[in-house]
Amino acid sequence: MYYLISAVIGYFLGSFPTAYLLLKKTKGIDITNTGTGNVGAMNSYEVTGSKSTGIIVMLTDALKGLLCVYIPLLLFPVNFAFPAIGIIFAVLSHCFNPWLGFKGGRGLASAAGGTLLIFPLLPVTWLVIWTLTYFIKKDIIEANIVAILLTLIIIYTAPDFALTYAFPKADSLSSLLLFTTALLAVIFIKHIEPLKELLANKNLKDKRK
Repeated sequence: MYYLISAVIGYFLGSFPTAYLLLKKTKGIDITNTGTGNVGAMNSYEVTGSKSTGIIVMLTDALKGLLCVYIPLLLFPVNFAFPAIGIIFAVLSHCFNPWLGFKGGRGLASAAGGTLLIFPLLPVTWLVIWTLTYFIKKDIIEANIVAILLTLIIIYTAPDFALTYAFPKADSLSSLLLFTTALLAVIFIKHIEPLKELLANKNLKDKRK
């Protein structure tokens, strides 16, 4: 029952369409049909030109993820699985929002907010890789994708080390790896379309050379 309740809490809170409601209310913009159509902080900033709007969306989405972890930890026996399920379902409903025709954001802010509480090694590793990649490539999407894939590889390469940074400690390595894989897989799926566009643009540039 705790698993189901954690999933419901995560799915419900994660589905709160921060960017959509904020831009609709303050700017009269339907973000699902503007810019990239992505319901997240970056597109919010790009279509409004307002850094404060982007920051508000990012922090609110991060707060959603944090609450989806904090509430199960507060209500149920201390167990890594309950908050882990909460954040996975939060990111799932954020990325494929049931109130917006299953359109949504890319889940990075929500995932960061939740994992900072129960598995801080994940967002810290992702951020370090992202920063280095962006410094070299100067492309946000490319940095996102490289950070997702390399973070997963690093966690799988050093699972015993990773286990020491799970709070509460996961019952087993397999449960921690399953959590990491599921969470990053949802986020990666939302990057498939921009990845295709990135590759298409690179092919077009190569042909013009």
